[in-house]
Amino acid sequence: MKSKAIRLSALAFGLALALSPLAFGQDSTQNSAPTDASRARSVSSGQKMKIKGVVTRRDADTFTVRDLSGVDTIVRLNDKTSVKSNGGFLRSGTNYGQTNILRGLNLEVEGRGGSNGELNAEKIRFGDTDLKTARSVEARATPLEERASASETRLTEVEQNAQKLSGQLDELAAVSNAARGGAKAAQATADAAVAGVNATNDRISALDDYVPQESIAVNFKTGSSILQPDAKTKLDDVATKALAAKGYVIEVTGFADSTGSTARNRALSSRRADAVIRYLVENHQIPLRRIVTPYGFGESNPVADNTSKTGRAENRRVEVKVLVNKGLIQPAPTMNPGSGSGQ
Repeated sequence: MKSKAIRLSALAFGLALALSPLAFGQDSTQNSAPTDASRARSVSSGQKMKIKGVVTRRDADTFTVRDLSGVDTIVRLNDKTSVKSNGGFLRSGTNYGQTNILRGLNLEVEGRGGSNGELNAEKIRFGDTDLKTARSVEARATPLEERASASETRLTEVEQNAQKLSGQLDELAAVSNAARGGAKAAQATADAAVAGVNATNDRISALDDYVPQESIAVNFKTGSSILQPDAKTKLDDVATKALAAKGYVIEVTGFADSTGSTARNRALSSRRADAVIRYLVENHQIPLRRIVTPYGFGESNPVADNTSKTGRAENRRVEVKVLVNKGLIQPAPTMNPGSGSGQ
């Protein structure tokens, strides 16, 4: 076990070194350096292809895979793309959401060429160990990139505001020789500019923070994972609100009461979560990339007492939360340098 941990650490370190230019030497607005056209592969329309390599760039609906020969291929995701881990002997792999395709992930893609030279992915497979390594690398690289981008943005804004303030203060200094109110106007202008810079910094800092916008719970009958009519009504409402939001993701978690074994309750709670996701996708066309990987907690985290019939009914549930990017919903700061002057 110790030697395996050492190998995993070495692999993570190597991937971190490979991705380090993304964090320190490039513009991070798109999460990665742009693909070098001289090493890009164009897939013919309809051509069936299977490629293996490492994800070097991740965008909303596409990602770039670099194979062992150093050739980059742009892969496009769609709602029918199957994303799973490699299964073992006599068992199938685990289904994953498309959000788990991260930079540094070693994977295999199978699909057909699209009309624009991209590979339309049909199947994506990877190892559980490779996913853990990619998550570790992403956890280290992303904060560095965001910090560098935020610092550059803040520096530019501060320089611009400093130039504006310099010119305004020069004008006010001349006016103050003839009017005592010039000093008060200069202070009001400076306070407004500083407030605007602080508001902008707060908005930038919130871009990696999600807040709940909507939260509901749908309940199930004993031992069942079939959605009841009232549950479907609740899901219709939350899907409508989610589709109207910007930068949203949906978190789905399943639960069970204490009746039956722990293993049975875990499996039952997972089926309930899957039933909710299937309804949202098939009836409201919620993109799979907007759904966080579901999880079944079994009889853990009860919201009521399992010793009563009413309490057990409340615990047989699936919780659905619509999470919205905090930075996107904050209003852009506005500055009115003239307010408060001449009073």
